[in-house]
Parts: sequence; C-alpha cells; structure tokens
Amino acid sequence: MKTFKSILEFQKYFSTEEKCRKYLEQQRWGTTPACPFCGSVNVHRFPNGRIFKCREKECRSKFSVTVGTIYENTKLPLTKWFLATYILSVHSKGISSLQLATFLGVTQKTAWHLTHRIREMLTENAPELLSGVVEVDETYVGGKVSNKHVSKRKDFSKLDNKTMVFGAVERQGKVIAKIIPNTTSDSLVNAVKETVEEGSIMVSDENVGYQQLKKSYRHAKVNHSAKQYVNGAAHTNTIEGFWSLLKRQIDGIHHSVSPKHLQRYCNEATFRYNNKKEAQDSRFTLALRNCEGSLTYNQLINKI
Repeated sequence: MKTFKSILEFQKYFSTEEKCRKYLEQQRWGTTPACPFCGSVNVHRFPNGRIFKCREKECRSKFSVTVGTIYENTKLPLTKWFLATYILSVHSKGISSLQLATFLGVTQKTAWHLTHRIREMLTENAPELLSGVVEVDETYVGGKVSNKHVSKRKDFSKLDNKTMVFGAVERQGKVIAKIIPNTTSDSLVNAVKETVEEGSIMVSDENVGYQQLKKSYRHAKVNHSAKQYVNGAAHTNTIEGFWSLLKRQIDGIHHSVSPKHLQRYCNEATFRYNNKKEAQDSRFTLALRNCEGSLTYNQLINKI
C-alpha cells in the first residue's frame, strides 16, 4: 500500500466499496481465497466478484470476504469502516464516539458500537511473554467518588469506583496491560506469571505482593514511599509513562469508561504503544489483518 501524507489521501485511495473489498481480500487471504467455514482453498468466485462458494462436498457454503470478520452483517459501507479503523489505529489518543459519529455521518450509538468492534481488532491475541528487564506496576482507573451526586456517595468507599489495571513493559519493547480483580499477592503473582517470562529481571515498587516471586525472577525494586525513584538501573519510569498515556486517553477523550469495557480501551492504548515505531499505514494494515471474529451489539451490552 502506498504511503499517505494525509487522511484526505487515504480517503481518496479507499474511495469505493470495491477498492476496500479488494484490499481486505488481499490482507485476509493473500492471492488465494479460503472458505471461512472449513478452511478449504478450493473455492469458486461468482461473476459479480463479491461472492464465493466452497467446492468441498461437505461444505458447499457461500461467503464473502466479510464473513467471519468484524465487518460481517454490517450495514455501514467499508469505506466508513476503513476510515474509522485508520483513525483509531493512528490517532495519538483515540477519538470519542460522538466525534467519530460526526465525521462519518452516523448516530453516536452506531459510532460507539463501531469503535468497540475496531478495538477488538487492536487486541493482540496470545501476546508473547515479556523478557529481559521488565517493569511491572499497577494503577487505579476510574473517577473520584467526590464527583458523584451526594446521594450516591454513601454507597461507595474511596476505591469502589475504581478498577485495578496491571501493567508490564519490557525495556525498549512491548507493554501488556490487563484488568485484575485486586492487588492481593495471588492476583499480582498470577498477573506476572501470565505476562513475564521466568528468569527475567522484574522491576517493581515496594509492593509486598511481588515478594513471593523472588524465586522465579531476579527482583529489583524502588521504594516510592521513601521518595526513591531510581535505584541503580532499577526504575519504573517506563510503565509510569504508559499509565500517563492511558489516563490521558481516558480522561481527555472519553472522560469516563465503564469497567466492563475498560480492557478494550487498554488494548487500544497498548496497540498504539507497541506499534509506535511503525508508519501510520502499517498500523492500519496490522489492525485490518486482525479482523477475524465478531462482537454484536447484544454481546457488547451483555444481553447475551
């Protein structure tokens, strides 16, 4: 794909439904279309160019390039989908559903569903364990109880309105952020083992929950409560920098997010962080290649 100097060039390049479909076919299948139901490459393309049929006797299914993807059964044209995907994958802090609705000429409800489906595309499936020198930390995400109406404050303690997020970042490498239930030793131990390769150098603050991992990791720490922020080569400045980006995205763009959707916002932030050295066009292509799966509106609002 050519390099775009502006979003106007992007829109001009993907100006028709046909151009979008051809590019999606290329990124999903390469030069050989494959049946999304049985995986066979023994397929026939109908004269209209959009519909395929599997030739396998056990299958015989008809499909298009959008079947089995985030785009399946959508009523929006792919030109709008591509533009929204481009904006979310390259924008430094993301975009609100209200602003995106204005850009695309759709309702806010449609834009909100669309952005969450795109965030599914920005989710890295089964990320590799981090290694080398890895900084780990946790942070609270959520509004202050004092911002709630007086009649509702009594139902919340100081932290009831916040969600705990665990983060791990490899020095000069990738970051992983995931929601955890609390900061007990069990939660922290499980989170570290699921994200950091054993034998790595794990750098943390003075949280005692990490002490149980000293047999599996080379543990270095800094004592923030004593105003110690660097201890030789040990510091957590990198992961603190990522928390700053995440909270600016949430506070500055979305203002508030629901705990049940917070993981997707974390995935959006980690995608941009992990691909910050990639060109904008490459980020769009990486997101597009991860379009397998679905997220219906009822699934999104937990109706099913």
